[in-house]
Amino acid sequence: MRFFLLQFVFGGQNARVGISLRHFEQMKERLGGKTRKVLPAFVSSPLPRASHSIILGVDPSLRGTGFGIIQIANPHPRTLAQGTIACPQTWERSRCLAKISQTIRAEVKKYSPTVCVVESLFYAQNLQTAMIMGEARGAALAAVAENGIDIFEIAPRKVKQAVVGYGAAQKSAVAKMVQRLLNLAEPPAPDAADALALALAHAREHSRYGLTPPKRI
Repeated sequence: MRFFLLQFVFGGQNARVGISLRHFEQMKERLGGKTRKVLPAFVSSPLPRASHSIILGVDPSLRGTGFGIIQIANPHPRTLAQGTIACPQTWERSRCLAKISQTIRAEVKKYSPTVCVVESLFYAQNLQTAMIMGEARGAALAAVAENGIDIFEIAPRKVKQAVVGYGAAQKSAVAKMVQRLLNLAEPPAPDAADALALALAHAREHSRYGLTPPKRI
């Protein structure tokens, strides 16, 4: 006859009791014939996310909006396009906004990205600066959204953490790491580097187990 050894705790002391297989089955029957499955306190599981192979990163600014488009590939992602939408100081804001929209729209049409990533909004001390930044951001995202492309935002510190490994990294460090990860001949311009870093951060977030899903806008 087979026996099972059960362990209980009485008044802080361990006690072991041996029971037969028959008694064990009877105990199961009293509990409804089912054994209770105990789950671990934390289960790491992949989140249900869409698979995107071409990612557009946008770093909006009225005078210098950075953009970068990468394609997921092995052994490293491939850069399809990158650049800065430069607008002279002499241009009116409306002219800058038009150029931002037109350029992003043309890049989207050329490379057909399936997802766009921007930095999450920050709180600017200067209201005028915040308004201008919001206008540039809106001009870029409107050109993306009209094509039905998913748009996500990532916090700046999270981007640096994903790419450099340090949430307070300097722009130069971000550019050098982007150059290395994308196997570029030279570091990209600062605004373009930030945009490429956004795309890389999104790609890494979707290629591993994550605790929180990216914020969709």
